[in-house]
Amino acid sequence: MNFLWDTNLLLHRIRRSTRFDEANKTYQFQDIGNQVFLSVINIGEIESIAYQLNWGQAKWNELSLCIQGVSLLGIYEEVIHAYAKIDAYSQGKLAGQPLPSGLSARNMGKNDLWLAATAHVGNFAFVTTDHDFDHLNGTFLHLLKV
Repeated sequence: MNFLWDTNLLLHRIRRSTRFDEANKTYQFQDIGNQVFLSVINIGEIESIAYQLNWGQAKWNELSLCIQGVSLLGIYEEVIHAYAKIDAYSQGKLAGQPLPSGLSARNMGKNDLWLAATAHVGNFAFVTTDHDFDHLNGTFLHLLKV
């Protein structure tokens, strides 16, 4: 299976938290046939966190280790179009594709939109620890929660 991680999972990996261990045990990221991908958006987000929290060299080294050997995905035309559709859908304004009954419009963070669009276009299983993407599960995303 091909996985795209939300930045929060990458942060759990860098911190070597039990939350990441649970995710790895459940989804077996390193098993044969599985591959983990990151987006340039993840890298920008995690580096911003690192600067804001004034990470020391050890944490920066851990980040470097985490992204070695991981395929890095960029932004290209299909992802841009998916971003626009997912944003309109999340606002309840995508013609012909309304939000399911009982769900209200929601503002998604811009980085979350880029990650969702990348996962959608690449048909990646998107792994996260939060609920920001729940409304996209089964419509735009194959969502895996930790």
